[in-house]
Amino acid sequence: MDIVTPAVRSKMMAAVKSKNTSLEKVVFSALKKHGVRFRKHYKRLPGTPDVAFPQAKKAIFIDSDFWHGYRYPAWKGRIKSKFWREKIETNRLRDRRNFRKLRRLGWRVMRVWEHNVKRSPAATFQKIYRFILS
Repeated sequence: MDIVTPAVRSKMMAAVKSKNTSLEKVVFSALKKHGVRFRKHYKRLPGTPDVAFPQAKKAIFIDSDFWHGYRYPAWKGRIKSKFWREKIETNRLRDRRNFRKLRRLGWRVMRVWEHNVKRSPAATFQKIYRFILS
């Protein structure tokens, strides 16, 4: 059972960004700083990759650990709400489908996790640059 009213919960959820999150801004900034040209939130592809290189057919998704279920099986038991378990499971399933669709279209896909950007940004950006150049 929720501890806030539906109106308050709705307002809270509306404030959760799905584009141009602080995490995405960190990655976008690092790419721009190094002169990398890219497309943001490329809607022409399944899943709308956060970063896309259409000529090279490469896509990068910058994902939050919670919303996209990083190591979800290890912590799903701590989520009491059936709604949130189903939401995260649906997100994970949608991510897998989108990655599969992109690969079938000949695209290479990289996922950048929130914890990697926060813990070791330099190493994460190195991986991103290697992916771009590969």
